[in-house]
Amino acid sequence: MGKAFKRGMNKSKNNLFESLSREEAVNKVVKGLKNPTKNDKVEDLITLFGLSSEELLENGASYEEVKAISGILND
Repeated sequence: MGKAFKRGMNKSKNNLFESLSREEAVNKVVKGLKNPTKNDKVEDLITLFGLSSEELLENGASYEEVKAISGILND
C-alpha cells in the first residue's frame, strides 16, 4: 500500500463517530444489545464514550444485557 492510501484508511477509521452525540451513542448501544446479530460496534461505542450500566438501564437495556457486557462498562 502507498503512504497516501494508508493515511486515508487511518483517517476514515478515526472519523467514524465524528458527529455522534452521547445520547445517540447510548441509543445505538441499547439497540445493538437488543439485536446482537447486527455488527454495530457496540463495544467500541461503550469504550469511546465511557458509558455506565446506569445509563444503559435508564435508556431501556435489560439487566441481563447489561450484565453480559459488564466487563467493558465504566462502573
